[in-house]
Amino acid sequence: MLTKNIKFKNFLFKSKKFKIEKIFKDLLKNEPNILETLKPTYKYSYSKKLISKYKKFLNIRIIGMGGSILGTQAIYDFIKNKIKKNVIFVNNLNSNATYFKDKKKKINLNLIISKSGNTLETILNANTLVSNKDKNIIITENHDSYLTNLAKEIKCEVVNHKNFIGGRYSVLSEVGMLPAELMNLNENKFKQFNQLIKNKKFISSLISNVSKTLNLLKSGKYASVILNYDEQSESLFKWYQQLIAESLGKKSRGFLPVISSMPKDNHSLMQLYLDGPKKSFYTFFDVLDNNVIKIKNNKILNSHKYLKNQSIEDIKQFQMLATEKVFTSKKIPFRSFVIYKRNEQALGELFCFFILETILLGRALNVNPFDQPSVELIKKETKLFF
Repeated sequence: MLTKNIKFKNFLFKSKKFKIEKIFKDLLKNEPNILETLKPTYKYSYSKKLISKYKKFLNIRIIGMGGSILGTQAIYDFIKNKIKKNVIFVNNLNSNATYFKDKKKKINLNLIISKSGNTLETILNANTLVSNKDKNIIITENHDSYLTNLAKEIKCEVVNHKNFIGGRYSVLSEVGMLPAELMNLNENKFKQFNQLIKNKKFISSLISNVSKTLNLLKSGKYASVILNYDEQSESLFKWYQQLIAESLGKKSRGFLPVISSMPKDNHSLMQLYLDGPKKSFYTFFDVLDNNVIKIKNNKILNSHKYLKNQSIEDIKQFQMLATEKVFTSKKIPFRSFVIYKRNEQALGELFCFFILETILLGRALNVNPFDQPSVELIKKETKLFF
C-alpha cells in the first residue's frame, strides 16, 4: 500500500542505489517554492469572495494550453461523477472542434489561463470564443502582456499566476484549485503533502521507485508506457506526460512517456510490448470503480458461462492481473497503481507522488526540472512567419 487510497507495486528487480534518499532530504531542507502549492497552508491569490461570486455559474469554458489546463482537465475527468456542472476545455487549435461549431451553446463563465499572458493559441481561442455577454476570469502573471491588456479591455477579473510556479507544476495552485472550487470540489482535500512526507511507506516507495527508474534509464530503456485501464484517468496521464517530458527532456536525457489505452491495446500494441525491442518500462494503472455494469446472465452462451455473475470492472481487473503475470514471466519491468477511491484526496496523493518523483529524477539526472528552454525556439520561429 502506498496510502489507504492507493495500492502500489514497485518494479520487482533489485536496483543500484543513487543516493536518492539524500537528494530527497536536501529537497525537504531547501524546499523549492513550488512545493508550497502542495500544502494546505498555501496562500492563493484569489479570495473566497471571488469563488462565491462565480460559484453559481453552471456552464464554464476553460481556455489554456499545456500546464495551464491539463491539470484541471485531469481533475474534472477523474472526479466528474461528483461534478454537476457543464465544463468545456479548449486546449488546442482546431477549427473543426465542437466548441467552434456550437457557438450558440450557453456559456456563463470563461476562465482564460496563461502564465506569460502571451500564449499564442490561448490568445487565438479567446479571441474567437469569448463574447461580451460572458463573465470572464483571467489567470496570468502580473505584468504587461496581451491578457492583462485584454482584461482591461473587457473589464474582467484577473487572478495572479505567481511567477515561481511553472505551468506543469501549477495544478494545486490557483490554476487548478480556482476551477476546482468553481466545480464545487474541496480544494483542501487535494493538499496531501504534509501527511505524505510523514508516511514512511510513501517515502520509501517514492525513493525506491526513483532509484529503479534511474536503473532502467541507465540500462538503455527510454520509453515509459502507461498501461491505463481507467478511461477517466487519460487526462491525468496527459498531465503526467507533460510533467515528465518537459521537466526531464534536456541535455539528451529523460525518457518518452507514452499513454496506452487498455484493454483495447491488447488487440493492437501488446504484441510489440511483449515481443518487440526491450527498450521500454511500464506502469499499470486502474481505478476500482463503484459504477459497475453487470453481465446479463440470460444472454451469455453456455460456451462462455464462466462470464456469468461477473461485472465489466471484474473482467477488466482480471485482464490487468493476467497481463502483469505475463510481464513477470517475460521479465518485463513494470510497476502498478490501483486506486481504491475516486476522490480529491486520492488524486492529490497522485499529484504529489508524480511531482516529487519528477523533481527527484531531475536532480539525479543533473537537469533543471523547472525550465523548458527549447520550447521557446518554436515560439520565436513561428513569429517569423507573420
